[in-house]
Amino acid sequence: MRKIDDLLYEYGLSHQNETNKTIHWICVPAIFFSIVGLIYSIPAAPVERLLPFLGSFANWATLALVIVLFYYVSLSPPLALGMFFFSAICLALANFLSLTVPIPLWALSLGIFILAWIFQFYGHKIEGKKPSFLKDLQFLMIGPAWLMHFIYKKIGLAY
Repeated sequence: MRKIDDLLYEYGLSHQNETNKTIHWICVPAIFFSIVGLIYSIPAAPVERLLPFLGSFANWATLALVIVLFYYVSLSPPLALGMFFFSAICLALANFLSLTVPIPLWALSLGIFILAWIFQFYGHKIEGKKPSFLKDLQFLMIGPAWLMHFIYKKIGLAY
């Protein structure tokens, strides 16, 4: 078996309850976005000077996502492609919100982060199993890929 198959299988073991799964479908993307938003909120002057051609996307979040995407490529190039598109949506949303919402992006992202984690832990309480990342921090990165692999299965793509 490929490493990604092992990781997705192990992650899935603590995500069998339908309520917990539903919570994860909402909260995992919310947490991913909130982390992008928090990192996007870090002043980007050094990155802007280094990568001026990226315009408003010359920021710490873009750099962090490039690193994250290398991790996903090492596990599964097809899943990495899906994660690339989701990451781009998160970056665009962070940019949009930072320009249009009167609440600072970092505050909005922090609120989403806290609320989503509260629901995640509630989902695991219902499940009766501890979150996978308590065993291995790598599973914090596997959650979004686990959801992406279901999307791939639904539309008939190999991951």
